[in-house]
Amino acid sequence: MRVEPVTEDALRGRLVERILVHPAPAALRVLIDGHPSTDTGQLADSLVEPLRAAGRPVARIRVDDFLRPASLRLEMGRRDPDSLLDAWIDVAGLNREVLTAVGPEGQGRYLPTLRDPVTDRATRAPYVDAPPGLVVLLDGSLAMGRWLDLDLVVHLSLRSSTITRRTSDQDRWTLEAYERYREEVEPEVMADVVVRVDDARRPAVVTR
Repeated sequence: MRVEPVTEDALRGRLVERILVHPAPAALRVLIDGHPSTDTGQLADSLVEPLRAAGRPVARIRVDDFLRPASLRLEMGRRDPDSLLDAWIDVAGLNREVLTAVGPEGQGRYLPTLRDPVTDRATRAPYVDAPPGLVVLLDGSLAMGRWLDLDLVVHLSLRSSTITRRTSDQDRWTLEAYERYREEVEPEVMADVVVRVDDARRPAVVTR
């Protein structure tokens, strides 16, 4: 295993190259996974324009817009770490409305959002046709090992000590979920691309 420090620009360039290896017209479903402090959304957003400039249409999707209804995900309380890991993401909905939908056996259209994570109400977003060569850029936390229909997974990795340091007192209850995730899912083993971001200014790509 080799750990190679890279600049943020170089990281974006590598990820774009990795994505473009998969040719159109097939859709490519990409997950960028990591603890909330890694800002997976920022990295996903930064890939949109380079991919479009290379001629690939992009759908930016957020796991947080596909959470299960609060009555289900919070059934065991608002601070249950097992529920956070196992029951928050609406896997069936995310596959049905986006990931499987744009795949080879899908309906050729997708739903950009399903449920507002704050109001817990359906967003009533309209369906969008999936053009040839679509790249779905999905970001979120604790999203690997959930049977999501994905083609490429990028994991932004942190040491346990870094996660603890970056977690606020009010969110301490989440630490158990992230420790279980590390032990049971083994994201550094499962992901196609692993980037260590304990120092956000100096990412490092792990090559196996």
